[in-house]
Amino acid sequence: MTNGQMPYKLATIDLGSNSFHMIVVQIDAFGQVTILDRLREPVRLGGGLDAKGNLSLEAQQRAVDCLRRFGERIRDFPSENVAAVGTNTLRLTKNSREFLHRAEAALGHPIAVISGREEARLIYLGVSHSLAKDQQGKRFVMDIGGGSTELIIGQGFEPLHLESLRMGCVSSTLAFFPDGKLVKACWDKAVTAALLELRPIKAAYRAIGWESATGASGTIRAVKKVIQQTGLAPYGITLEHMYRVRDMMIEAGHIDKLKLPGLSEERKPVFAGGLAVLIAVFEALKIDRMLVSDGALREGLVYDRLERYQHDDIRDKTVRAWQQRFQVDQGYATAVHLTALKLFNRCRDDWKLPSHLAELLGWAADLHELGLAVSHSSYHKHGGYLLEYADLPGFSNEEQRWLSVLVRTHRQKISSKLFGLLNAEDHQNALYLCVLLRLAVLLHRSHKEMAPRIERLRVGKNRVELRFADDIRAKKPLLLADLEREQVFLKAVKVELVF
Repeated sequence: MTNGQMPYKLATIDLGSNSFHMIVVQIDAFGQVTILDRLREPVRLGGGLDAKGNLSLEAQQRAVDCLRRFGERIRDFPSENVAAVGTNTLRLTKNSREFLHRAEAALGHPIAVISGREEARLIYLGVSHSLAKDQQGKRFVMDIGGGSTELIIGQGFEPLHLESLRMGCVSSTLAFFPDGKLVKACWDKAVTAALLELRPIKAAYRAIGWESATGASGTIRAVKKVIQQTGLAPYGITLEHMYRVRDMMIEAGHIDKLKLPGLSEERKPVFAGGLAVLIAVFEALKIDRMLVSDGALREGLVYDRLERYQHDDIRDKTVRAWQQRFQVDQGYATAVHLTALKLFNRCRDDWKLPSHLAELLGWAADLHELGLAVSHSSYHKHGGYLLEYADLPGFSNEEQRWLSVLVRTHRQKISSKLFGLLNAEDHQNALYLCVLLRLAVLLHRSHKEMAPRIERLRVGKNRVELRFADDIRAKKPLLLADLEREQVFLKAVKVELVF
């Protein structure tokens, strides 16, 4: 998406717990999407987690080899035209940063880990764009992944209720169908465990209701295909159909003896766990019939990126919604935002700041007073906590950590330990952004007056020099006191402030 032109090609990659998917699409001048290529490999990333939550070297190597092959296909793509996301397994993996360094090198593009609810939002976006536009009423959409299951109720293209539950085809199969056993006792335990996971949300979802139910991704498509090819029904999925398939599997007794029409050898190792989860969802939510969509997370990423390009970024909407929810003074926040970006633009070349960091700085400025809704005392700490742990639609986990660090360090003493939330190579840039946000806030400390005009701004690696157009010693003694205090705070992180 360069030079203000509509992107010719866009690639999206889903690093799922069971399979990795990539689609390459072409987008014309009218925003119409045409899929040029689809790639899928069964990496079984979720099966590589050990008891301590670390990803095994074998699983990492399978993933890296797959991403290297994907990377060959999109080697010439600019990174802004590639959206790659990791889901449940990478949310759980303790050594995810170590793996992501290898994975990004293999793919040749950045990879973001997203929250469960963000995954659900993107799934709904992908599915809703694949359905008939004239379909009225609320839609129920679900996706069973390798390690998580997303349940969404929405209308049109807007998700209204989002849940991501920690149960999936890989995790359920590993937990309840050991060594390929398919006996009835295994099924009872698997379905019961899924029903327990659904218990906290089933009453609310059933009360809301929906007019249609749609499933997405590999497990549900596989269930549909088996139902069709066993002659149970020409289309759609019902509970009765799934019970019949389950009974066939119990009769086989073991995965080695299982021969279901339509079930591929690739899907067979994780099919039982996925079917058990789907049965439980139908039972808990009283679903009569479910149709199957071609859209899923990777298609949702396409439409999400398209919306960003068309200046309808969900992240901007999220920031505005949070400002309203926490009663942030939007006029003041905007003034700090504009000043922070002016400072960024004047320092960008000397500090070699990547352009995408301007967005993060702006959003941090918009939300820096967020914590005042909790308490005036140490409000920067409250704001940082909220931004680190809340669900922020549109934002990746790493973007949320950036916002949390910047808001947490925008005033008072700067704890260098906080930068440990970010990748080591980002620490210096994070410190630069921290300095810029602190200065922007300081220059607007009164909340009412215009920021004093900076006549000259020079920066070095660990130095910031300001010259004001007016004599602040005579005209702004409070600003002078603030700057002198700021000198002390910045000196503690080895940054020299001269004015």
